[in-house]
Amino acid sequence: MNLSCAFAAALPGWRGEIELELQQGATVAIALNAAREALRHRLGPAADAVLACPEWHSGATGIFGEPCARDRLLQAGDRVELYLPLQVDPKAARRTRARPMQTEKGRNPLSRR
Repeated sequence: MNLSCAFAAALPGWRGEIELELQQGATVAIALNAAREALRHRLGPAADAVLACPEWHSGATGIFGEPCARDRLLQAGDRVELYLPLQVDPKAARRTRARPMQTEKGRNPLSRR
């Protein structure tokens, strides 16, 4: 019996979602291998740059936004996700965007405090 699931990622050179058909009892690691093969088939020679990303082997994974181990069993309809580390700290980015709006005392002139 086959198991229908999906793989999603935003990798350098490729971002999107791929539908996968796996055997019952497949794990997240098996889904990642199947996704690599599907990308190799879809992208041809351009796949080498996408598949060279080290996260394929050591990156965090999840199912529908919930982190999980690579040995977790999949269920029908699961979407396996491969996560990349953040390039920018979200708090630092927010501070940078807010800085032009602050007064000399460090308050936002648009707030009523």
